[in-house]
Amino acid sequence: MQVKDFKWEKGMTVRSMVDKFQNLGYQSIELSKASEIFVKMRKDGAKIFLTFTSNMVTSGLRGFFAQIIKYGMADVIVTTVGGIEEDIMKAKGEKFKVGRFDADDVELHEKGINRVGNLLVDVESYMNFEDCIRVILDQLYKKKKRWAVSEMLKEIGLMLDDKNSILYQAAKNDVPIFCPAITDGSFGFHLYLFQQKHKDFIIDVVQDFGNILFSTSYDDKKGVIALGGSISKHHAILCTLLHGGASYAVYMTTAHQSSGSVSGATTREAKSWGKVKYESDIATVIGDVTITFPLAMIKAFEELAEEGLLKNES
Repeated sequence: MQVKDFKWEKGMTVRSMVDKFQNLGYQSIELSKASEIFVKMRKDGAKIFLTFTSNMVTSGLRGFFAQIIKYGMADVIVTTVGGIEEDIMKAKGEKFKVGRFDADDVELHEKGINRVGNLLVDVESYMNFEDCIRVILDQLYKKKKRWAVSEMLKEIGLMLDDKNSILYQAAKNDVPIFCPAITDGSFGFHLYLFQQKHKDFIIDVVQDFGNILFSTSYDDKKGVIALGGSISKHHAILCTLLHGGASYAVYMTTAHQSSGSVSGATTREAKSWGKVKYESDIATVIGDVTITFPLAMIKAFEELAEEGLLKNES
C-alpha cells in the first residue's frame, strides 16, 4: 500500500473521506482500519461490547451512543456511573454548556459551576438529579428489594422518555448496561443514604458480574469497542478473556502505552492476556474520541446502511 496525497472533492462523504485515510499516514490509517473492523463485527454477527467513560456522556456523544444502540451496533454496554447520572440528567431536560479549558476554576466554583474539560455543568443540575433519583429509588423499592445493577438500569431506562437517552434506547432494545463502579458518584451516595432507611434494599454488583459473563459464550464471536479506559474497558475485556478472547477489537484513547495503564494498553498488548485472539482484527487509535469515533462509526454506518444491515434505521 502506498502513501497517496489527500485531496478534498466536491460532495465528499464521511465514508469517502475515511476511505482515503487508509493511504494518508499515522493515526489516519488506524482510524480507517477501525471503521473497517466496525463493519466486519456487524457483518460477522459478533457480539459487540461498547465501553465508554462518563466524560463522553457529558459531551454530545451521548445522543450518538443512543443511536448506535438503536441501530444494533452494540449488544452490551459498559460504562461508569457519571455517564448514568448525566444521561438521566439530560433526559430530564438539564442542559450542559461549552466553556474553556483555561477557565478560572475558583470563579466557576463560586458560581456553582463544575468543569469537565471545556464543558460546564451547573451544580443545580446535580441537585435536580438528586431529587429525581430519590423518587426513582422509591419506585424501584416498591417493585422489589434486590436488584442486579444492569436490571436496575434497565428499569430506570423504561421510566425515561427521551429517544436520545442511552438508558432509554438500551431498555427498549434489550441491550444490558453494566456499571461495575455504581457507587463511584452521586448515584452511589444516594444508594447508600436510601439503604440506611431501607436495610433490605440491595444492589448486587457481584450478581451482575455473573450477568455480564453469561451475556456471551466461548462459541460466540466477540467484538470490543473500547472508548477511553478505566473500569468500563477492563470489565468488558475481562469478560472476553474468560470466553476465549475477542475476534475484533478497537481501542480509542488519548492515553499511551508507556504509562502501563489499562487506558493506554493497546489491542496488541491485549493478546498477551488472551483478551483478544491471536488472529483477531485489531486497531488502536490515539486521539480525542469526540473526533475519531464519529468519523470511524459514521463511515461504517454509511456502508452498512447501503447494504440494509442497520436495525431500526427508519
